[in-house]
Amino acid sequence: AVVSTQSTGMYKDGKTSANDTIFGAGEFLLLVSLTLDGLTGVYQEKMRGYGTKAHYMMMSLNLSALVVMSVWLIVSGEIWQGVSFCSRHPQIVPEIITFSLASALGQNFIYITVTEFGPLVCSIITTTRKFFTILGSVIFFGNALLGRQWIGTIVVFAGLALDSIYGKTHKPIKA
Repeated sequence: AVVSTQSTGMYKDGKTSANDTIFGAGEFLLLVSLTLDGLTGVYQEKMRGYGTKAHYMMMSLNLSALVVMSVWLIVSGEIWQGVSFCSRHPQIVPEIITFSLASALGQNFIYITVTEFGPLVCSIITTTRKFFTILGSVIFFGNALLGRQWIGTIVVFAGLALDSIYGKTHKPIKA
């Protein structure tokens, strides 16, 4: 349901040009992202079964990302562009630090949710947060949604509501 409803917002209305493609880079990246999200949930649940703690998972992921991104920054040469930009605009350094701290704090809550309640609950929380972000964008900034985007939004949150009502069956406690 999420894949089909996410796709409702991808397509543009109006005439297409000769340069438009049916499946472009954005759609490919969305597909990769959704696939990796699905695989991540499986592995997080498996690690949760081993009793892996939130901060260990967070540290492992961040160290892996640090290694991959450091290699990429050096190989691509982008590290020097970043250093040059920060030296030309030193006022951005406190902003980068603030953003990094806020990201780490948010990531902390995500990993605690995954280890305490599971990846499905974390996914539901994230989806709900995205919904309220979209709703706030519509209400406060006047960003309009197309009819099909509203339908996709309603389908996702009807699914969430039905899951919260009927999705968790409680087994009776045996005496």
